[in-house]
Amino acid sequence: MPDLVPPGWPVEVLPPQALDWERSATAWLFDLCPPDYRAHDVLRAHPVVLARFALGHVNGAVEAARQGLRTLRADLRGVVAPEVVEAAIGAYDREGRRLVRTGRQVAMVEAALRGERWVSRL
Repeated sequence: MPDLVPPGWPVEVLPPQALDWERSATAWLFDLCPPDYRAHDVLRAHPVVLARFALGHVNGAVEAARQGLRTLRADLRGVVAPEVVEAAIGAYDREGRRLVRTGRQVAMVEAALRGERWVSRL
């Protein structure tokens, strides 16, 4: 069913046309969020609300990674060796990129939960 979802759709989530796709979306979204989010009835009952919370959480993590990149050298100067600082910068960069991709995926899932359907263009 790869033609039924936009490029970049999360592999953990079934296409919206599949049976139980919302269940797979809900499980994936909860996995992206802090564990305490599972305690909220509204998030378990309304996947589109969960998607909104997940997007906020992921966007916050993106901003945290960006802030970390901006301040890491100054924060760690004289604390660890320069090569450790460079390795940490690489980790922040990779994690930031992963989080941006995840944010795009959450936005796709949220749009599908709102009833939007992707149509392949030739």
